[in-house]
Amino acid sequence: MRIATGRKNFYIWICLCLPLLFLPGCENSEQEIRELTQKKIGVDEARTIETYFSQAGKMRAKLTAPLMYRYQDTLPRVEFPKSLHVDFYNDSLEVESVLDALYGRYIEGQKKMYLKDSVVVIQKFNQDTLRCQELWWDQNKEIFYTDKPVKITKKDGTVLPGQGLEASQDFRNIKIINPSQGILPVPESEFTGVATGDSTVVPDSTFVRDSIRPVTDTAKKQP
Repeated sequence: MRIATGRKNFYIWICLCLPLLFLPGCENSEQEIRELTQKKIGVDEARTIETYFSQAGKMRAKLTAPLMYRYQDTLPRVEFPKSLHVDFYNDSLEVESVLDALYGRYIEGQKKMYLKDSVVVIQKFNQDTLRCQELWWDQNKEIFYTDKPVKITKKDGTVLPGQGLEASQDFRNIKIINPSQGILPVPESEFTGVATGDSTVVPDSTFVRDSIRPVTDTAKKQP
């Protein structure tokens, strides 16, 4: 009885091992593994892409990026892991503001884009420049917003720092939620216009009054 059992186990072992002898000796490359993984979770890849965003039948923005991943899972989204550039247009199809970031994620169902890492937005008309590490773009509302630290640099070098921001897509109307006290000098390397050669900056009260409007904390005013 024991012998019969031993032979049976031996035959089973042979049957399981023989197919392994005929398997081809191969090794999947990192690229092949990544492609198989992407297909399994529904990921499309595209390189050197150019895509357009429209609102009410009008083109509002053009995005270019070296690499794009489109995820078709429970949260359909598009990721730009190796930087992106966006041109925003007015009704006359003139570029009114430009945006650059090292990473972006567009949530298709919400029409919102999350941007992070060296985010820069420049208003083409007056050359006001926003710098921050995180920023949201709401395509439906045509606004930018963030609750992270921000820094706005004027063409003449005046810097307005603060915490949190809301701005129109054309960057003409800006609200710093919690503006910092004081105005900082800025190195000439960060000027968006022509360098003046003088790092001393003079506060521009008109700009602060008309363009940068802190949000009023109405809760504190209530009795």
